[in-house]
Amino acid sequence: MENVTIFDSPGKGRGLKTNKEFWAGDVIFSEPSLAAVVFDSLAERICHSCFRRQDKLQRCGQCKFSHYCDRTCQRAGWAEHKQECAAIKNYGKAPNENIRLAARIMWRLDKDGGVVSDTQLTTLDQLEDHIEDMAEDELKEFKVDIHNFLDYWPRNSKQHTSDVISHIFGLINCNGFTVSDQRGLQAVGVGLFPNLCLVNHDCWPNCTVILNHGKIELRSLGKIAEGEELTVSYVDFINVSAERQRLLKTQYFFDCTCHHCKERIKDDLKMGGREEDGVKPSEEQVKESTGYCLQMLEKMDQARLKGDYHELVKICKECIEKTEPILADTHIYLLRMWSTMSEVQAYLQYFEDAAEYARKMVDGYMKLYHPNNPTLGMAAMRAGVTHWQAGLIEVGHGMICKAYAILMVTHGPMHPITKDLESMRVQTEMELRMFKQNEYVYHSMREAALKNKPMTMMHEPKSMEEGIKNLFHRRK
Repeated sequence: MENVTIFDSPGKGRGLKTNKEFWAGDVIFSEPSLAAVVFDSLAERICHSCFRRQDKLQRCGQCKFSHYCDRTCQRAGWAEHKQECAAIKNYGKAPNENIRLAARIMWRLDKDGGVVSDTQLTTLDQLEDHIEDMAEDELKEFKVDIHNFLDYWPRNSKQHTSDVISHIFGLINCNGFTVSDQRGLQAVGVGLFPNLCLVNHDCWPNCTVILNHGKIELRSLGKIAEGEELTVSYVDFINVSAERQRLLKTQYFFDCTCHHCKERIKDDLKMGGREEDGVKPSEEQVKESTGYCLQMLEKMDQARLKGDYHELVKICKECIEKTEPILADTHIYLLRMWSTMSEVQAYLQYFEDAAEYARKMVDGYMKLYHPNNPTLGMAAMRAGVTHWQAGLIEVGHGMICKAYAILMVTHGPMHPITKDLESMRVQTEMELRMFKQNEYVYHSMREAALKNKPMTMMHEPKSMEEGIKNLFHRRK
C-alpha cells in the first residue's frame, strides 16, 4: 500500500490520497475481502468459494446450504466454511446474508486479530458504523438481525459484547461491497474490504472499483496528481443531483457537497426537453411527459414481475412514441425506456429493434457519463453484441471497440470480461473485412456460423432494480 496515505479529508473524515502520479487504467491498490458471502437469493446457483455461476453445483453434505463447483472449490473454501458449517447445522437453517457475513468476519478476527494482512491500513474498530444515524424502521431490522445472530453464534466460539457485534453489523450496513460473478455481469454476494472503506465518495470520481480474480482493484479513470484525494462514486451518476444527495444521505449518512451536486451539473440534460431547429417544448410539456413516463415505468415493473414481456414491449412502445418527440435524448426516463426495450427485444430475438434502442441509449449515456465510466463501457458492449446479432457488423464492431477501450481502463486486460471483449473485437474485425469484400458471402457464412455457435452476452431481463446497481451493498 505504498501508493496511498491516510489523511483527514475536509468535511469527510479520513480518506486516502496518492503518493505518486497515476494515469488512466493504473491499479492504485488491490485488496482481498476480509470475508464475503453469496446473496441468499443465489445460494444454490453461485459457488460459495469462487463466486462463479454454474449450472450444476455440489452441495455441502453437512450443512446442506453451501454449494461449490467441485471438490477443489470446496477444499479451498473449507477454512472459511468450517465453523459456519457447524453453526448452520446446529441452528437448523442458514441465516440471512448479513448474519452469515458478520459471523465470518468475527471468526476471521478471532483467528487473525484486528489486522489480517500487512497491507491492511485500518482496523475495523477505527471505521464508522453510523448506527446512531439509522432511521427507526431500519434500526428495528438491525436489532432483529443482532438477536438472530446471537441465536446463531456457537457457544464454543469466542463470545463478544453486544457493542462489538453491533459495530460489525453497522459496518456491513454502510460499508459492504457487492461481489460480482467471475465475468463481472451480476452482483452475486457481499463482502467487507477494510482499505476500500477509506475511499470517500464523489459523484464524478477519479477512480472506479472492480472485482478481479477474487480481489477488488481500485483503478484510476484518468490522470491523478500526486497528493490528490482518491474517490469513487457510491451511487450512479445517472440520477439527478437531488436524488443522488437523497440516496447518499439515506444510505451512507452524509450530505454530498461535491462540485457536480452543488452546481447541479447535467441535471438540465437529464430532465430536459428535445430541441429541434432551435425550438424547445414548453416546460409544461416536458413536465407532463416526465410524469407519463413515471406512470408507464410502474406498469412496466408489473409486467416484468409477471414475466409478460410482450405486454412490457407494448407499454414501452406506447410511452416512447408519445414522449420521444418531447423529451431530450439524455432524459433519464427515456433512457430507461430505451434500455428496457433493448434488453427485452434482444431476449425475444427481435435484434434489429433491440439494436436501434441500444444505440440511442449509448448515445445518451455518452453525453452524461465520464468517458471512462464502467456503466458506459458495459452499455456499449451490450449494444455492440446486439448490433452484431442484428447483422449490423459495422456499427457492432465500432461499439465493441469503444467498449473494449473503456474496459481496458476500468477492468484491465486480465479481467474475464475484457478478454471476452478482445475475442469479440478480433472476431468482428475479421467479419467486417469479409463484409466489405462481399456482403452476400458474409451474410451466408454468418447464418451458418450462428446455427453452430451464436455469440451472446444477453440474459433474461432482470428486475428494474437490477438495471442500475450501486457498487456498495445495502440491505433493501
